[in-house]
Amino acid sequence: MGQTFQSVRDRQECLSYFIRTEVVSSLEESNKPNHASRALVLYGFAAFVSLIGLVDSLYLTIEHLSGRSVRCTIVKGCSEVLSSPYASIRGIPLALIGAIAYFAVFSLSTLAAFGYKSTARLLPIVVGIMFLTTLWLFYLQAFVIKAFCQFCLLSALVTLVLTVLVVFARQQEKSKLKLEL
Repeated sequence: MGQTFQSVRDRQECLSYFIRTEVVSSLEESNKPNHASRALVLYGFAAFVSLIGLVDSLYLTIEHLSGRSVRCTIVKGCSEVLSSPYASIRGIPLALIGAIAYFAVFSLSTLAAFGYKSTARLLPIVVGIMFLTTLWLFYLQAFVIKAFCQFCLLSALVTLVLTVLVVFARQQEKSKLKLEL
């Protein structure tokens, strides 16, 4: 009987030790920064922000293709910018190219938010190209055309926000990799 009591007591102590160590280790894990989930949230937010750019670009594309002039309500200069030779490339409205780019960012961001790592690697390239294009177009508005379009400025702001989000998301992923090593 003494041996049975001892083995029951040993089992209880073993179980108690196991529970304590598991609870403590799971609490320690929950206190560690969760870089992966932060990156996923940033990618999700980037997908949402890209929809703003997509709507903006689609509006400008429809107006361009229908031949209607876009009315500026905040700044003056939409007509000058959107009727300039820089508004299209070989007959294709620049806004249509922007809409395609924003749709690509939306798609890649959504897939990255669901953990597809290959899209998370491609996304910074696409957003980087968009950012450089935005800088060029901003330069054209400021120094060549000497007029600003509020819809183009919105697109520039969206691209800037996307750039920041994607850079932060990539940093979170890299921090996660460093923690795993």
